[in-house]
Amino acid sequence: MTENDKKLLNTFEEKLRHFISLYQEVKEENTSLRRLLSEKEAEITRIENSRKELEVQYTNLKMARILSIDDNDIKDTKQRLTRLVREVNKCIALLNE
Repeated sequence: MTENDKKLLNTFEEKLRHFISLYQEVKEENTSLRRLLSEKEAEITRIENSRKELEVQYTNLKMARILSIDDNDIKDTKQRLTRLVREVNKCIALLNE
């Protein structure tokens, strides 16, 4: 082997070591990113389940609120609506004059 061949071989070995080192770094980063992705997917699933549960609770609460309205609340609401209708009719009458 000539001196030039030895230099080329040494250069090749150095570059090969460098590429192996870079490969190991990328491999470790890839593993880390996959782990992080898995954690985030689990968190998304957990949050989605929590959202669905809260949505069901909200729907149940709305239904309970509707069912808990007593006769006084209904009478009060009807009276308020009647007053509003009278006021609107008065406004319409004034506009027609």
